[in-house]
Amino acid sequence: MTEHVDVLIVGAGLSGIGAACRLQERLPGKTYAVLEARDTIGGTWDLFRYPGIRSDSDMFTLGYPFRPWQDPKAIADGPSILSYIRSTAEAFGVTAHIRFGHRVVRAAWSSADARWTVSTAHGATFTCRFLYLCSGYYSYDSGHVVDFPGQAEFAGEVVHPQHWPDSLDYAGKRVVVIGSGATAVTLVPALASRASHVTMLQRSPSYIVARPGRDALADRIRALLPENLAHRVVRGKNVVMGTLFFQLMRRLPGRTSLALRKRVAAQLPASIPVDPHFVPSYDPWDQRLCLVPDADLFRALRSGEADIVTDRIARFTSSGISLESGRTLAADLIVTATGLRLVAFGGIALTVDGRAIEPGEQRTYKGTMFGGVPNLAWCVGYTNSSWTLRADLASQYVCRLLAYLDRHGFAFCVPDPASASGAGRPRPIVDLQSGYIKRAASGLPKQGGRRPWMMRQNYLLDLADMRFSRVDDGVLRFGH
Repeated sequence: MTEHVDVLIVGAGLSGIGAACRLQERLPGKTYAVLEARDTIGGTWDLFRYPGIRSDSDMFTLGYPFRPWQDPKAIADGPSILSYIRSTAEAFGVTAHIRFGHRVVRAAWSSADARWTVSTAHGATFTCRFLYLCSGYYSYDSGHVVDFPGQAEFAGEVVHPQHWPDSLDYAGKRVVVIGSGATAVTLVPALASRASHVTMLQRSPSYIVARPGRDALADRIRALLPENLAHRVVRGKNVVMGTLFFQLMRRLPGRTSLALRKRVAAQLPASIPVDPHFVPSYDPWDQRLCLVPDADLFRALRSGEADIVTDRIARFTSSGISLESGRTLAADLIVTATGLRLVAFGGIALTVDGRAIEPGEQRTYKGTMFGGVPNLAWCVGYTNSSWTLRADLASQYVCRLLAYLDRHGFAFCVPDPASASGAGRPRPIVDLQSGYIKRAASGLPKQGGRRPWMMRQNYLLDLADMRFSRVDDGVLRFGH
């Protein structure tokens, strides 16, 4: 039996739950369902369970604008965020609309019927007027796995953070964490509290910024104002400050990189020099900055419970890792924080009137839709600030678009791919130089150099564009 709804949302994580809440709020008459491949709500925040997992964005902007974050910690741990997502789904009645265990594998658009037919891995079929993909761009199946020379010889255990075993006991063990990104800098202090020693082994360093886990100004604002108003004020403050800092770093990379290194130097013990361990070869925001709440990484380094090594791996040995410098690192447990694997559209095979849609050939419209693909949106967030800031704008825009179709009696809308030819040379949709993004760039949609084919990393500009600009902008085509 085929189930039909007005809107089909794919993914019950942070984005999908937010999209469902917005749909109910703005278009209460619409029928919808949420298809979730796994058996629970939470997406990334349920999948990743390694020690110390936390956000690297403040929760006043990573949280939903329509549901104030109440926890005192601005930089929250993974379980707290997961609880927030699940309680939001329950409070807004979204849970009843979720179909668990429904991994979408195919979606076919028919112009004759003006609808999508969506198929799941276990044979269920859904049809919908509008398809909204809220599954992000991380592969849930596996992270980026590196086949290190000699890995089979290692007598200990090798673990990737994306598949952290619940039963893993690292107490009293010598641990080497391979990596220098957000996952590595989170794991090191979390493991150091129980391991005998933790070494962070990096090929090249990242920019690291320490900030308090609690926002003192936000605490004062929340003490003075009603909850909803305080949430809006703090959220606005953090958006403006984040935008200013990002623009400053991009416009003055030399000065800001020096300032970041000086701040790190003040936190380090005398035994750990800034150079080479904290001097990246790139400018700030060529890759994401790593956030360290309450300077926990530096506390672990100062205590001697952890250290950092900048070198290249020659091979694994039975007792640890041999480095190209000739040094060896003894280990009982090796954690390969080697990055994520990206996939477009959740790996769903899309067709439009029988024509296969190749993700890497698509040009994004407003960072949400795609030229020549009707009634479909893809929810992706910012890379330079909280994911939810852009994800929520995208969901509000989808609601505006659906309301416009209803008012004018249209059955579908589609960005005109011909107009994309004037948007300039195609560029990656994720404008960072991180290794995991470069590896996947050819298979991800592209953006142009001008609106509306450009995906800007600026919430304030996108706010005006997504919420207040004309829907019928001359690029969208509409049909009955």
